[in-house]
Amino acid sequence: MTPGEQAARRLAAESVAADDPTGWFERVYAAAEAGHVEIPWDQGAPGRLLVQWARDRQLRGDGRRAVVVGCGLGEDAEFIAGCGFDTMGFDISATAVRTAQRRHPGSRVRYTTGDLLNLPADWLQAYDLVIESNTLQALSDPPRASAIASVGRLAAPGGTLLAVARAREPDQPDDGPPWALTRPEIEALASPGLRAVLIEDLRETGAPRRWRAEFSRPAADGQRP
Repeated sequence: MTPGEQAARRLAAESVAADDPTGWFERVYAAAEAGHVEIPWDQGAPGRLLVQWARDRQLRGDGRRAVVVGCGLGEDAEFIAGCGFDTMGFDISATAVRTAQRRHPGSRVRYTTGDLLNLPADWLQAYDLVIESNTLQALSDPPRASAIASVGRLAAPGGTLLAVARAREPDQPDDGPPWALTRPEIEALASPGLRAVLIEDLRETGAPRRWRAEFSRPAADGQRP
């Protein structure tokens, strides 16, 4: 385990013990900004499983709207914008948002603070593409079940949700972060009116087991899917 991972686990444990399970995100990003720790999930590039999925589908936004949940330092959001989507990235950490804006000067992405557990009304069913990559696995439960129920509410009629997360069996111990998700948790993303298109259980050599799951909301009558 790297020093950054050790620091993140310590801060997460402190936040969970203080009944503030999302508070550790800002603490990690603020400590990194001050030069005290390295952000363990900062790869400096968009997620490989997201990129692979987009390329397999020849993803083109054509100006449609996309949102990246828990955008962190913005690599996934920049990639989605590069696919032609009008993209917003939000994160509960104000420091993460500022860092993303500095890292990507002149970006077309709109970076903003936001809380997945308390979404603004005008975000609901407003996005043609919703990307949730490795955010749910960073939440203990509670409030993860509430976050799972909330993610799909962003997808517009005819829209798509892509979720990527670490995977585990229900009887496996889990001392995160990250807290790997079980299949019932991944399947629960379909609960707010979405349907599962594909749920992949990826077991690649040398990599943690992961879910990559795609969901869609039925198009409104007369609307092009």
